[in-house]
Amino acid sequence: MLNIMRKDIVRSGNSGASFSPAWLACLPLPPGAVKEAWKRRLSTIALPAGKRGPLLESAATELERGIASILGLAPRRASASGGGASSEGPSGLVLKRIEGRPESFTIESSAKGLAIAASDDSGFLYGAFRLLQLVARGVAPELLVVSESPRASLRMIDHWDNMPGDVERGYAGLSLFFKEGRILPPGPRLEAYARLMASIGINAVAINNVNVHRLETELVYPRFLKELSRIAAVLRSWGVKLYLSANFASPVTMGELDTADPLDPRVISWWEERAAIVWKAIPDFGGFVVKADSEGRPGPFTYGRDQADGANLLAKAVAPYGGKILWRSFVYNCQQDWRDRKTDRARAAYDYFNPLDGRFLPNVLLQIKNGPMDFQIREPVSPLFGAMPKTAKALEFQAAQEYTGQQKHVCYLPEQWRAYLDAEIREGGDGRLSQAVDAFVAVSNLGDDYNWCGHDLAQANWYGFGRLAWDPDLAPDAIAREWAALSFGPALAEEVAAFLRGTWRAYESYTSPLGLGWMVNPSHHYGPNPDGYEYDRWGTYHFADREGLGVDRSVATGSGYAGQYRPALAALYESVAACPDELLLFFHHVSYGHRLKSGKTVIQHIYDEHFEGAELAAALPGRWKAFEGRVPEPAYSAVLGRLSHQAEHAALWRDVVDTFFLRLSGIPDGKGRRIYP
Repeated sequence: MLNIMRKDIVRSGNSGASFSPAWLACLPLPPGAVKEAWKRRLSTIALPAGKRGPLLESAATELERGIASILGLAPRRASASGGGASSEGPSGLVLKRIEGRPESFTIESSAKGLAIAASDDSGFLYGAFRLLQLVARGVAPELLVVSESPRASLRMIDHWDNMPGDVERGYAGLSLFFKEGRILPPGPRLEAYARLMASIGINAVAINNVNVHRLETELVYPRFLKELSRIAAVLRSWGVKLYLSANFASPVTMGELDTADPLDPRVISWWEERAAIVWKAIPDFGGFVVKADSEGRPGPFTYGRDQADGANLLAKAVAPYGGKILWRSFVYNCQQDWRDRKTDRARAAYDYFNPLDGRFLPNVLLQIKNGPMDFQIREPVSPLFGAMPKTAKALEFQAAQEYTGQQKHVCYLPEQWRAYLDAEIREGGDGRLSQAVDAFVAVSNLGDDYNWCGHDLAQANWYGFGRLAWDPDLAPDAIAREWAALSFGPALAEEVAAFLRGTWRAYESYTSPLGLGWMVNPSHHYGPNPDGYEYDRWGTYHFADREGLGVDRSVATGSGYAGQYRPALAALYESVAACPDELLLFFHHVSYGHRLKSGKTVIQHIYDEHFEGAELAAALPGRWKAFEGRVPEPAYSAVLGRLSHQAEHAALWRDVVDTFFLRLSGIPDGKGRRIYP
């Protein structure tokens, strides 16, 4: 859906040159000992002997570009060497090949030089970016030792772009890839996009909407494959593979078959032929993302088949080429009756997929949203992650702030993602979610706005996802400091990180605390509407009445959802007394007078959170003014404008939600603050 609420969209497209460098600004280091120490070590670059592929050339080019910008130094390329950077070794920067895991690298510093060691060209590329990030942040090179390897081999961004040029749930302008039914030609912006992805370790992108329309279904046909191959070539030079979202019913949609039954030999042959054509045009094509049997999208249920039948159909077709299928688990009955308290959308993914564990082929990754519903400000972790040990799983986050301020509000999402990654979803050993997934995926927050994300500070969510996908043990504060230092300079790193800190919790406070969720306007999902979905077929209810509120998901008296977790977690969520307060209303229907662990009643907590959250938002413009003259234009003024809107909108959230619950409960605010009855 095109975001009709935005009025400041500027079209630049891939051929345009007006766009922010984001965290690749490579700002000059101020004069000093650190700068001189780096200059001594980076005066030359020695590449490894042998054939130089596009990734190695990209790494060398990036090093030359970054060193020139940060240090004011034009490094020369020296003779190839296999030496290291020991005190006896050569001076300058040496890239050397070693045995090791794919994509991994080490950086070692000595008094004379530096070495980036890697087993493959991807490792050199990632090592080059990490080295430049350290230089740009002003980290001293003395005795520097860095050794990194990504936790997961697939780290992916999913775009929801449509070929007319709009972006579903897009809040940063129009598509980077499509315009008026055609594919935009490669240009400086696509090159910059690929560099930004590589710099944070993203190695795959799906460029079209998971809700595949008729025109996008044609992307796997020859008329578009030549143009897509040009996109893939740019991405390839930065280590990024191209994926597409596929329509499960493509054979029918295109009028070539009368069925999409995954067990029909004609359908099997159709997909095999289609895969052969696609991989002939793009030999390193990654595979397909599929949304099936969800929100009106066709799938195997149409033919009495299960989700494994559907996923395996495509997996067999792409397997000869090393292709992958990312099969989304977002499957649920969207035709619910609000009066039915037992039918629960939260249960659906587990109910449909858990019985199929072990049935999916090895090149299928089950793409599971972080929570059981739909990217709300606070949900429990999806129980499906702990329930399917024989199935490869991809964790899906949403960088697009659909329910978290739509990139008009600052909401630093790595803080939210950290909470999910630390969730203990399995028994024994390290049972955290971060250890239980095989791939990381995020729904894109990108568009063709000058600053890529609509809100300059929303770039931190893009950057943060890439860093967490690479190393899911990183702390949000550390990521924020990195991003701020690279974007605005090391001198501002701590202050900007402090500005971002707590913005997720603040947004939760003035919108939907205690795990309630969904109190938004239907369709566009922006702004307060406590009853917006309450009697709707989508099944997103709060069941508030004059006595209380919340959804009973207990096994004893509710939908039974709490029982889908491992025993210890199930027991925690089953109990009203034990359930964490931040998720209480997700799991239980309680009275307004129910006492939380803080001692407050539920209704008083709702009032307090909305007032306190709105106060935090009201302070944001004033806090940002401290950066005037230090954060460059246009970022400073653009952010100030967004923060002023956020302050006003947070007050609206406070007044609408607090008034709603005052009218329902009849219980006034215990602190005597003004609520509009």
